[in-house]
Amino acid sequence: MNTDLTFITNEEGQTLKERFNILIKDSRFFDCLVGYFYPSGFYAIYNALEKTEKIRVLIGIKTSKETYDLLETASGQTQLQLSHRETKEEIQDIIEKELADSEDNQQVEQGVYKFIEWVKNGKLQIRAYPSQNIHAKLYIMTFKEGDRDVGRVITGSSNFTETGLVDNLEFNVELKNRVDYEFARKKFEELWKDAVDVGEEFVQTIPKTWLNPNITPYELYLKFLYEYFKDELNLIDKVFVKYLPEDFKRFEYQEQAVLNAKKILEEYGGVFISDVVGLGKTYIAAILAGQLEGRTLVIAPPALLNKNNPGSWPNAFSDFHIPANFISTGKLDEALKEIEKREYENIIVDEAHRFRTETTTGYEELAQICRSKKVILVTATPYNNSPKDIFNQIKLFQNARKSTIPNLPNLEGFFNRLYDKIKKIDKQENYDEYIKTIKANAKEIREKVLKYLMVRRTRNEIEKYFEKDLKNNNIKFPEIQDPVPLYYEFSEEEDRIFTRTIQLITKNFKYSRYTPLVPEYYQGKISQPEELSQRNMGKFMKILLVKRLESSFYAFCNSIDRFIHSYEMFIKEFDKGNVYISKKFINKIFELLESDDDEEVQRLIDEGKAERYEAKDFREKFKIDCNYSPYREIRNVYV
Repeated sequence: MNTDLTFITNEEGQTLKERFNILIKDSRFFDCLVGYFYPSGFYAIYNALEKTEKIRVLIGIKTSKETYDLLETASGQTQLQLSHRETKEEIQDIIEKELADSEDNQQVEQGVYKFIEWVKNGKLQIRAYPSQNIHAKLYIMTFKEGDRDVGRVITGSSNFTETGLVDNLEFNVELKNRVDYEFARKKFEELWKDAVDVGEEFVQTIPKTWLNPNITPYELYLKFLYEYFKDELNLIDKVFVKYLPEDFKRFEYQEQAVLNAKKILEEYGGVFISDVVGLGKTYIAAILAGQLEGRTLVIAPPALLNKNNPGSWPNAFSDFHIPANFISTGKLDEALKEIEKREYENIIVDEAHRFRTETTTGYEELAQICRSKKVILVTATPYNNSPKDIFNQIKLFQNARKSTIPNLPNLEGFFNRLYDKIKKIDKQENYDEYIKTIKANAKEIREKVLKYLMVRRTRNEIEKYFEKDLKNNNIKFPEIQDPVPLYYEFSEEEDRIFTRTIQLITKNFKYSRYTPLVPEYYQGKISQPEELSQRNMGKFMKILLVKRLESSFYAFCNSIDRFIHSYEMFIKEFDKGNVYISKKFINKIFELLESDDDEEVQRLIDEGKAERYEAKDFREKFKIDCNYSPYREIRNVYV
């Protein structure tokens, strides 16, 4: 290593620590003036100071820019001068914060204890300059009499810290001329004379930190609890109150959910907000979004995006004055385009359980949308039939084979093992064993996975742990009774109409408009999977009508109206020589039908993003079967 350096940059072989070790070991006195001096970094060079007679450290007290600007504005001063008492108090705060952030290891501990020992015996003196404007980094080494010269000075960018001595790229210069040494020493003495002795503050404050040898196990436990829950203790008002609309009721259980969800989101990249129905998941997610950096995109069912619905997502975000964009669950293709246009960092997915199957088009699109984003999944029922339900949702924000969940890096292996346990059981023959295995799997998922990723409380839990919260807001959950079966009987006329309707739906209707590519209609060639998907579409549309009929006559009539309109438009295009088929969206249509979103089904079928076929390529039977008069017959009856 070159020992005759002028510039010291902390590059290999040129660290300030290495240079100090050479110069200080022959020094009688060592003086330093720095903006920052950390006792925890003292271990870096204290061995080289063992033979030094006297060490003096002068610190420039720092304050925040905001505080300084306020004081300067109020007083008209350009320099802030603290009293001796204020200087000592400031030093105590600096020591406590610095040691709280320091590494907890033996090297640091030994260095700090050596620091205290030398302060107590007078070898090390610490003073703080009460002016805020001092920001020098100056190190003066005075050699023993008869040595090579009187001393050396090093000045530049390095503070007396581990990073300043070794880690950071710094620029320091070593001055060897006597005139430089004498000038620096004179200036140091002037500042030292006006500085405040704070050595006792170091000696008294350090034992109050983690270096206190008398900490009891109980005190350590309390410290652990504080560190773990300090966000909840200190940040509730900052997190919550500023978003509250006028006359909005504060609920502690919602505030707690926001803080817990934010912590989970920051740790794992995603969070399930899964409180049971009626506890305000929409509000919790909206307030959480207000805590996050970057744009937010909300994906939700159409009914929950309608501003006429008081509990809709746009209304919730509007109430809290939180900006976001909103897209329907059925328009994920549009969401992908939106993602391309704008840089979103946060994705909220309502009714996330709809995306429990990874083989669907909708899941693939959502996975693309959520990639590298913070993901908030809102659902009261994340786990339905299989362990894969929850696994597929977790994969929207976690790497299946390199997860960050404690003790569970291979999520795929974990969930496959649980799924295999279920597959081995014949549900019909061993139903009790099947249910037992399902419950055991659910328990293991809760204890090993969901406890890290989910915020979920039941009404009973809220009543038990937040009783005062509910009482203060004059809220009482209704008592839910067991379901009571209600039987009704059709009149003779109603029974005739209902039976005739079922017959038309299940036997008379051809659903040809939704199955144009089957061989009895299309003269061209299609693959077996294409034919199967076409026939499945017809079955799904039949199921849709039956479900609507059982739901309500009003819903049924609306569906019939959509069918009639779709057929009218379809035949009009057929007469022009065009047949449009939405093969591209066939899987998505199945998903929407399962979730009863028939409005979005019709939109996808009717929109122009379909493949065009020539009408002449279809058999005459196709147009005959596209007769929609049976639909009109039913519609007239129900009107």
